[in-house]
Amino acid sequence: GAVLLKACDERLGLTQALAECLHDPRQQSKVSHSFHDLIRQRVYGIACGYEDCNDAARIGEDPVHKMLLDRDPIEGSALASQSTLSRFENALGPKPLMRMGTALADTVVARHRKRLRGRARRITVELDPTDDPTHGGQQLSFFNGHYDTWCYLPVAGFIQFDDEPEQYLFGYVLRPGNANAKLGAIGILRRILARL
Repeated sequence: GAVLLKACDERLGLTQALAECLHDPRQQSKVSHSFHDLIRQRVYGIACGYEDCNDAARIGEDPVHKMLLDRDPIEGSALASQSTLSRFENALGPKPLMRMGTALADTVVARHRKRLRGRARRITVELDPTDDPTHGGQQLSFFNGHYDTWCYLPVAGFIQFDDEPEQYLFGYVLRPGNANAKLGAIGILRRILARL
């Protein structure tokens, strides 16, 4: 499945679009892992069930994961370590994250515009808040009475075309656990409707 994931990504260009949203201030002569490689390692790892940065130690020398990042599966250099991935994730501020969210929405809309040749009769946009339980004292973690747990309350945006059963994720916004269900909805809708 991982090889198919890479093929789909190369066809869509999603991880490349996400990487292009970021400015890399590092001295390129000293860079072992490009931002594109770091994004691909995280996306492919999560899709393969390795959702934690700590899993980098487990997959760093894995031949399949090396191959996914265009490295020789046997002799290629190791993938990024947990500390490198954590530094990368923690260094992203609000503006780059917003650009990455826009790139996701643009990629989804462009893919389906091409697939449907611009002939969708009805487009449904759905915003779904959901609980993401927290453990410990994470920032913005609050008790939510509806879910009866300490959590974040992110909202996921999905788009659906005509009478097709599939919904496609176009955005995801992390919100505090005590957020009102409407929080952020107007901004999310504005961004996606401008692209349709």
